Amino acid sequence: MPIDPLDPARADVRRDLFGGEGVVRVWDLGAAPAPFTAVLYCELAAGGRVGEHVQQSDDELVVVLAGEAVLYVDDRAHGCVAGSSVGLPLGARLAIDNASMDAPVRYLIVKARAR
Repeated sequence: MPIDPLDPARADVRRDLFGGEGVVRVWDLGAAPAPFTAVLYCELAAGGRVGEHVQQSDDELVVVLAGEAVLYVDDRAHGCVAGSSVGLPLGARLAIDNASMDAPVRYLIVKARAR
């Protein structure tokens, strides 16, 4: 029987990530073939915020799977709902706000390194 990759016991629970507020649960979905370096499933608690941080080693793609969020890329706001995606080049600054006070926002982060 396969292991559930989103088993709550497998989540890395992070609080006030990058100076933000609230809880973010992060599941590492495993190794990815080059040029991809990581695939992370994330759940940001209702009303939570991931503080601003710089993409230091990889380009990133953020795909919102459920809920509503505002992603700030280099201070530009991107309103996102399920199915929205935002790309971040190396060196970009990112912050994420959960736009809901009632429900978590769930999203994937796919990291890739330029060849």
